[in-house]
Amino acid sequence: MSGVNFFGIRHLSPSGAFYLREYLNETRPELVMIEAPSDFEDTADDIVRKETKPPFAILAYTQNVPVRTILYPFAEYSPEYQAIMWCNENNVEFRFMDLPSGTFLALSDKRIREAEQISEDAENDDIDDNADEQDEITEHKPDVYEMLSEKSGDGSHETFWERTLEQCENAEAYHEGANLFGANIRELSEKTGYDAEETALREMYMRSVIRNAVNGGISPEKIVVVTGAYHVEGLGSWDTSEELSELMSLPSLHTLMPYSYYRLSTRSGYGAGNKAPAYYELIWEGLCRGDRMYAANAYLSKIAAKTRESGNAASSAQVIEGLRLAGSLAKMRGGKIPALRDLRDSAETCIGEGSFASISIAAADAEIGTKIGELPEGVSRTSIQDDFYRLLKDLKLEKYRTVTAQDLKLDLRENIRAGSEKSAFLDLNRSFFLHKLRVLGLDFARWAPSSQDNATWSEAWVICWTPESEIVLVESALKGDTVELAASFQLKETVEQAGEMSVIAGAIEDAFCCGMPAAAGYAVSALQAAAVDAVSFEELAKTAFRLSNVMSYGDIRRADCSAVEPILKQLYYRACLIMSGSCVCNDDASKAIAEAINMLNSVELAQGFLDTEKWISALKEVSSRDDLNTRLSGLAAAILLERGQMTNDELKTEVSRRLSKGVPADLGAGWFEGLTLKNRYGLIARLSLWESLDEYLASLDDEEFKRALVFLRRAFADFSSGEKDSIAENLGEIWGLNGAEVSEIVNAQLDTASQEQIAELSGFDFDF
Repeated sequence: MSGVNFFGIRHLSPSGAFYLREYLNETRPELVMIEAPSDFEDTADDIVRKETKPPFAILAYTQNVPVRTILYPFAEYSPEYQAIMWCNENNVEFRFMDLPSGTFLALSDKRIREAEQISEDAENDDIDDNADEQDEITEHKPDVYEMLSEKSGDGSHETFWERTLEQCENAEAYHEGANLFGANIRELSEKTGYDAEETALREMYMRSVIRNAVNGGISPEKIVVVTGAYHVEGLGSWDTSEELSELMSLPSLHTLMPYSYYRLSTRSGYGAGNKAPAYYELIWEGLCRGDRMYAANAYLSKIAAKTRESGNAASSAQVIEGLRLAGSLAKMRGGKIPALRDLRDSAETCIGEGSFASISIAAADAEIGTKIGELPEGVSRTSIQDDFYRLLKDLKLEKYRTVTAQDLKLDLRENIRAGSEKSAFLDLNRSFFLHKLRVLGLDFARWAPSSQDNATWSEAWVICWTPESEIVLVESALKGDTVELAASFQLKETVEQAGEMSVIAGAIEDAFCCGMPAAAGYAVSALQAAAVDAVSFEELAKTAFRLSNVMSYGDIRRADCSAVEPILKQLYYRACLIMSGSCVCNDDASKAIAEAINMLNSVELAQGFLDTEKWISALKEVSSRDDLNTRLSGLAAAILLERGQMTNDELKTEVSRRLSKGVPADLGAGWFEGLTLKNRYGLIARLSLWESLDEYLASLDDEEFKRALVFLRRAFADFSSGEKDSIAENLGEIWGLNGAEVSEIVNAQLDTASQEQIAELSGFDFDF
């Protein structure tokens, strides 16, 4: 395009940003055109505000489900950002010139749907008849940057770019080098055919935007086009007969959002993004200071300082020696000043003393960093974002919006010493807010186990901000204008799509945790309708367990749980009635049944309004019957023992019956395994139990013992060493030996003996 000034850049290039500003100062254009979606121009006023601190991103998203998103991140050293800032400082017009975001989203949606269709067709087609097609689908097409890394001779395209372009000494060298680099990338891309159609469409659109500017009266010589070096060659030709067809598009919106260096390093959105944004910021600072060695000095100094913070020694002498080594490595590898690869190798050698593990955390801090951008309050946000940040401030949670994970302990009880109701229930309202975010799927806060012995008034959270949290928040704008409305919509959707009662009960539990009684009422009505259907014992137990949690936390959360109580009673009675029938199962299925029995037992213990006799009667039936899974019968007996509903004499009688010569070894050992699933210390204290087990094992012949051994090993597999010591001492007492000596001998020989016995069992037929 004759006369137009093109400045090819890498999208996250400190040297590109620095030399672009020099170029703009030299050419003094009337219009700067920047490669970015053309409908993003309304964000310009917010981008240049002094309160806006990079890194930040412009997020575009569709207004309809399924939500598609595209992200354009900016760092302080992004050439596009510095071009915008230069235009603002010099009162020069700038325009974004790439395809509108709605078109990018439509193209992305098309690619996703085509990939899904190919995958679906591949699943439906006969594999043998379509072998060639399958090979074509799964064939790996080499990435352009993989190919460049192979050709660079420096290990990676990242290091190659840094040595050849980030270390350029002037704007002219950068300008020419970037254009040549872009041409080479373009040539490699043409070989792979990657995104050729989309690239052609984008470049045609950008050419039309440039042509319109020229036709509008701006001299080509007064236009500077800032674009990825890849596109310089494609934008340079001006075909006046070229006509742009109608563009596909999806209804979309866009917003500014804070971004982080951590996510910039891993998900920049560009193949030409850098993996060490904090280090590249040091390069930018060095260029601004006029000190080309600043990045090397600062990098190694940061490594040493962080190493000392972690309690390890790191001296100034090691830093100086590291700089010398980095310089030597750079010269050996064809560079003039150290690149990141040289600096990392020297840091590992001189500061880590040959071990990268000892400086890995320090290196991550110096290369990636924890920097998060900032936006002025109310800037370019959706209503749900505004509500989120308002609540974050109102609940005094702003300090937790960092990329470093932090623990938050909440006490849900009323603070009677607080001066206002808002302060008295601050932690409770925090809990409501964090649970709403959890329901929406935001990774900002993760519910962690409480350190207060599962006290109903205590909650523990791990909080860590990520750009993904903001993206999910923006996507949630389709569900409601506020966090609460969006969470309510999500719960309603969960209930409507639920295929199991326990899922609905989970939604009820979530609604109470979120402090949203209206949403809980809707879910309760849905559960009442579902409760009339026939369901399994496991499903009844899971549902009852969730409802029991709601009842237990109701008072502390100031929630009315009266509507839940009758449903819980109904489910509890049904579970008691069908439990014994559910215990007719094999060992694989018994694991889920055992978990359900434990759940129902905890429900009965937690809720005083439930009929205890009904539960005890169901347990006694399972414990006494011989036609049920013996592992489950043993578990029922263990629960009865734990609750004081089985005497020592009754236990001894049951042991004698279950562990007798006439009972198959696998059934007897399986029953004993179930017995050990509860209250182990109570069992260990009953010497009569171990006498019966000893007598039982002594009565078995070799073949029967081998059969029993499998189940007994499984029963004792997760016993602690202390528990095994106590059992060994019991056996010593039974055998008339010193208990401590028996424990020592047994534990010393246990591994060897077990290995030998298992080896003997390798060819044994268990009739399974």
